[in-house]
Amino acid sequence: QVQLVESGGGLVQPGGSLRLSCAASGFAFSSYAMSWYRRAPGKERELVARRSAFGSTDYADSVKGRFTISRDNAKNTVYLQMNSLKPEDTAVYYCNAELLYTYYWGQGTQVTVSS
Repeated sequence: QVQLVESGGGLVQPGGSLRLSCAASGFAFSSYAMSWYRRAPGKERELVARRSAFGSTDYADSVKGRFTISRDNAKNTVYLQMNSLKPEDTAVYYCNAELLYTYYWGQGTQVTVSS
């Protein structure tokens, strides 16, 4: 059974850091591009970061220089290191796996940035 389980969210002050994790199982992890999306209250889902199966990365302009996506194929896990967090980063963050026309989603983890 395919599963993507996010963890690591929580409450952090502006300027602080969090590290999100996504544990994957039930599919060929190393063959999939892995991504982080987020949805803030009242807004549409947006792509935050993506790391391909061959190592290329893409980031939303709003997080470039602050967030870093990485993956450990041996552990079937993808990470999102978030530094210099801002209140506008507050959202539910979702893990996604992509290969051609196949898409898998996790349940999400809440990140709240507030003083």
